[in-house]
This record gives sequence, structure tokens and C-alpha cells, in this order.
Amino acid sequence: MKKKAFVNFSLLDGSEHMTPRPGFAMTVEGDKITAVGPEKELDTGGCEIIDLENQYLMPGLINMHVHIPAGGKPQKKPVDAKKTVKFATANMLTRKYLEHMYKTYVYTELLSGVTTFRSVGGVENYDTWIRDLIRKGKVSGPRILAGNMAISVPGGHMAGSLAYEAASPEDAVRYVHKIAEDKPDLIKLMITGGVLDATVKGGPGVLKMSPAIVKSACEEAHKLGFHVAAHVESPEGVRVALENGVDTIEHGAKPTEDIIRLFREKGAVHVATLSPALPYALFDPEISHVDEMGLYNGRVVFDGIIDCAKQCLANDIPVGLGTDTGCPYVTHYDMWREIQYFHKCCGVSKTFALYTATKRNAELLGLGDVTGSIEPGKSADFIVTEKNPLVDLTVLRKLSMVAARGNIIVNPKIKKMAEVERELDKFVNTQPSPREEV
Repeated sequence: MKKKAFVNFSLLDGSEHMTPRPGFAMTVEGDKITAVGPEKELDTGGCEIIDLENQYLMPGLINMHVHIPAGGKPQKKPVDAKKTVKFATANMLTRKYLEHMYKTYVYTELLSGVTTFRSVGGVENYDTWIRDLIRKGKVSGPRILAGNMAISVPGGHMAGSLAYEAASPEDAVRYVHKIAEDKPDLIKLMITGGVLDATVKGGPGVLKMSPAIVKSACEEAHKLGFHVAAHVESPEGVRVALENGVDTIEHGAKPTEDIIRLFREKGAVHVATLSPALPYALFDPEISHVDEMGLYNGRVVFDGIIDCAKQCLANDIPVGLGTDTGCPYVTHYDMWREIQYFHKCCGVSKTFALYTATKRNAELLGLGDVTGSIEPGKSADFIVTEKNPLVDLTVLRKLSMVAARGNIIVNPKIKKMAEVERELDKFVNTQPSPREEV
């Protein structure tokens, strides 16, 4: 492939304290960045020149929490996930459509500027299937760290649809080995329920998985070399997860001093996912179609995720960002909204929010030497915007260019859901605190 030189841009390199550096240039050969520096100092001889016309170039976005087979379409009533998956895998025709959806959704992630993501619960082994097709260049999409099916318990979160049902520690060990057969990148546990599982006000995230099952699954996964991520939405769930070996706490809840101590002792990471809780917490019930209890509990979860992220950051505990794509109103093209929510709800700067969604997320995924920043030797994963996102993060919703492993898409266009755009845009610049609403 001919060497390319991108010239005449302001660089945002992905570092924690990045500032725009105008007049920069970058050379790319194949899938790697070969040089970055002031344009007047960079040798671009023999390169195809691509003039970015004073726009902003930065690392591709990284999403740490994606469910590939769902698109985020709003629902007027709860969906029976078991029936949906059973139908999708019923025969060759429905499986072909499922494959089409997978290919469409991963490409949508790419068009939105996400050049790497981690999947944390999918249908059968389709997550590793699409990951491998992308690696072989047969499908266009981001780099994927794939989780395939998760492990839940009978009656637990996503049990029987995106997760196996382990009734005992022995079952959990068996399912870890079953999942491992397709060479995933992690193991996912569903330790608690969520907003829709609650039976009383203030009681979302009830503990579903016993500590013994959590411990057995984590120990076996670690023996096989896998990190363990866990769905948890209550303080009890977070404590049980950390005490028994979970590496990343997905979603989270208001932490106690003991939980903060456990985070530190275990070297665990919090992955904040504000996007799925926001519609439950802040939408008009006429729009979200949740009852009074669901609205109240949605706010408890939303508040808990914010508290967990804030306290972890205050105690130097790593925090990553993910969208939980697939939940109602959480699409494959809205990672930029999660970044905006992180800034507005958790009080971090725009610079820190963008750093978290690029270099920091890469480091937390063990990919810090591969992607996440604009440096020689790193993968050519980058996006280009007309304006500076450190002034206004919403410029990330419309990109001039996306590149993943050196493959360039100019002026990417995404078909978006009008209802989702309309309702979520109400919270772009006027994000209220849920504490003021409860």
C-alpha cells in the first residue's frame, strides 16, 4: 500500500493533558502510523498527500461495553429476550439475518468513530465469529475484544438469551470452559439483576449469583488466562464481585469505604455506562414507558453509576467508559453521548473525557501499546472533526473521516433513529443531576 501523509491538521494525541497542536502532519504506511510531527519538519516525500484543511485529528474512540446483536430501538413494552434469541437462531434463514445484523451493527460502530470495542454478551459464538471476520479483512468493522455468551443463573439477568444459566459452582466452571472453546477475549458474569428486576422502590440490582458461583467462575477463567467482567448494579453486587475475583465492574453502584478498599486491593476497574440508565432516570414516563417504580429505580442506578465513577476517580481507581449499546435508546452510533455524559454528570473536563474514551480505555483493555493515541508505531486508528471537541464534545457526532488500521472512510454517513435523536438531544446541553429530580 502506498504511504500516505495527512497534513495541515491540529493534533489531539489522546494523552491526559492533550491540547490542540496546529500545523501537524502524520505519515501512515499500511495499518501503522510511521511518523507524527510539525508539518514543516516531517518528511512526506513519496507519499500520497491528504490535506485535512485545518481540521482536528485524534485517536479513534474505544467503547468498553457493547452488546452487538441489539440496535437500541426504543421499546413500548419489555421484550422477551429468550424468545427473540430462539427465533434468531431457529433456522438457516433467521441465522443469515442475524449475521447481516452483526455485520451492519459493527460497521455502524466504525462509521461513528469507534475503532475498537469490547463486546460483553452476545448470541452464541457470533461475537468471536464477527471479530475473526474483521481480523481477516472479510468484514469492515472495529477491532473487537469479544465476550460471546455470558454466565448468569436461573432467573438471572439475560439468562437463557445472552447468558448461560449456572445453577452451581460446577455449572459455572463448565460454562467457562464451554465459552473458552471459541477463544474469546474475556468472560462475562451477570451477578445482579437490573432496574427491570426490582420488586420494590430502591431495590434494583438484587444479588442473583451466589458468591460461590462468582468465585468458581473467576478462578477458572483466570486459570485459562481470561479477565472477568461483571454486570452489577447494587453495592452488595459490587462487593461480592470484588471479593470473589471480578476484574471489571460494569455499571456499578454507590460505593462504601469497604468497596473502595476492595477496588484498590484487587486492582479492579470500574466501567461507567451512563447511557442506558439515563432514559429510565430522566425521560418523561410517557416516553420511556416505565412505571413509577421503574422511574425511581432508574434514578437510583443512574445516581449509583455516577457516584461509583466519581469516587473511583477521587481515589485513583481506573474508570473506563462504555455505552451498553443494545439497551433502549442506546445505539451503535452514540459513543459521543457517553463521553458527553461523563463530562457533564461526573464533573470531569472535556479533555479528560476524551482521553478516557481513547488512550485510557486502550490501556484498560491491555491495548495501550497498540492503539488509543497518535504515536509512531501505533495502529492507524483515528478520526477527524471539523471543529475542536475540547471546546464542544458534540462535534464528535459528525465526523469528516474515520480510519481503522489504515483503512479510511471519508465523510461517514449513518442512518439514525429520529425518535432516539429527538429525545436524547434534550439532554445534550442541559443534563440535570438526578439528585435534583428524585
